Amino acid sequence: RLSVCRPWIASSASPPRNDVFFLKGKHDTMARQSRTFVCQSCGAVTSRWAGRCEACGEWNTIVEEAGAAGGVGAGPAAKTLQGKGRKIELVEMSGESAEPPRYVTGVGEFDRVTGGGLVPGSALLVGGDPGIGKSTLLLQAMAALANKGHSVVYISGEEAIAQVRMRARRLGLAEAPVQLGAETNLKDIIGTLEGRQAPDAVVIDSIQTMWADNLDSAPGTVSQVRASAQELVRFAKKSNTAVILVGHVTKEGQIAGPRVVEHMVDAVIYFEGERGHQFRILRAVKNRFGPANEIGVFEMGELGLAEVPNPSALFLGERDGGTSGSAVFAGIEGTRPVLVEIQALTAQSTLGTPRRAVVGWDSGRLSMVLAVLEARCGLSLAGQDVYLNVAGGLRINEPAADLSVAAALISSITGTPLPSDCVIFGEISLSGAVRPVSQMDARLKEAEKLGFTRAILPGGAGKSRSGAGLKFTEISDLAGLIACLATEEQKGSKRRRDGDM
Repeated sequence: RLSVCRPWIASSASPPRNDVFFLKGKHDTMARQSRTFVCQSCGAVTSRWAGRCEACGEWNTIVEEAGAAGGVGAGPAAKTLQGKGRKIELVEMSGESAEPPRYVTGVGEFDRVTGGGLVPGSALLVGGDPGIGKSTLLLQAMAALANKGHSVVYISGEEAIAQVRMRARRLGLAEAPVQLGAETNLKDIIGTLEGRQAPDAVVIDSIQTMWADNLDSAPGTVSQVRASAQELVRFAKKSNTAVILVGHVTKEGQIAGPRVVEHMVDAVIYFEGERGHQFRILRAVKNRFGPANEIGVFEMGELGLAEVPNPSALFLGERDGGTSGSAVFAGIEGTRPVLVEIQALTAQSTLGTPRRAVVGWDSGRLSMVLAVLEARCGLSLAGQDVYLNVAGGLRINEPAADLSVAAALISSITGTPLPSDCVIFGEISLSGAVRPVSQMDARLKEAEKLGFTRAILPGGAGKSRSGAGLKFTEISDLAGLIACLATEEQKGSKRRRDGDM
């Protein structure tokens, strides 16, 4: 039933000739295009714009995006499932399962982080700061894989083919049989890959530049990143191709885009490093086919990234053992023991609120150690500026570094250098007690291999300890650490007096 609506009526006079009539019925003649507001930080969807996202708390991250008419990323108006689906095959969990085959690239540190090589049909997400070396690393790994006879495709959405060739020529990889492509349209990319024999590995650089034409939003938005990642992961599973996605990171160090992308892929790898250091750390934070938190160490040079088979020797290569505020920590990164130097500096503060600057460690953990030292050991740190640094650009996440940090702080406050041949590790509780840590044998073996002769470690950590050439000093609380360091200072003073005589 239709009704005529007149928007303008002047008293009893007839409507003018240019009057406009609107037809109003039960159904509109044109459907409105659905629009939603999506947070570009966490991917939360709202029905209206707001200055602050209620899900993640970020400001000015909500952007209006058009909903898709169908397919990937369709909004709430999408049709519900109808009819019966096909039956899937269910198997017993107790059945035999073989180890999945892998494509070993030959780049040892890259293969270590991925769990032994690329798994066919898997999807990897590699993130890192701009200019850190993501494209260089993947180009080297794919060139090594192609030289072994595997078919490899490198798709760049940020650079032209000529630019990729220039980088390959600079790295000495110009003769590698890697097929290159420069495209951002996702339909064209998948259509090209499906229209030929499926390659063994595909690199997409980067996922933020890809766009699906069934979405109205711009490339790099949450909808585009989510839809592009879902299509590429589906292609990887269907064609049994290892797909590597390159992702940009935000200023907080997280991969840009919705966190659901990290749930889609099989492995999430971060490429870390400081611009002032030549070292680069490849760290796996998620891996369905290998250990998480595994690291690979590279050194940036003129010919690209070179592997570092022994990172402990590299991190400790320029250490000055006669300086106060320096302690050697025996840590574990994934399955690999790594020895690094922790540097601490305390200085009298001229500010009302002293500074706490931390590089390579958790700032909240440092505040806890400082509070325990002041409350349990009587050290006055309220008026001191504290600076803490992990040498070499490595970031430490495990609590076993608490005792090394405390020893470096005590050494800086008292001006007493720690023994240069001693490693320190242990976790500190709020009561001031030192708690045991895991994988002590691996830590001590690595210290002994690098020429260390002493170790300060938690008391009662284990009956069997490797390293017959190491002298152990077990402590149960921070008071024992201070007493141990005071004893070492007395011995050092006596040796210096004997040398003068």
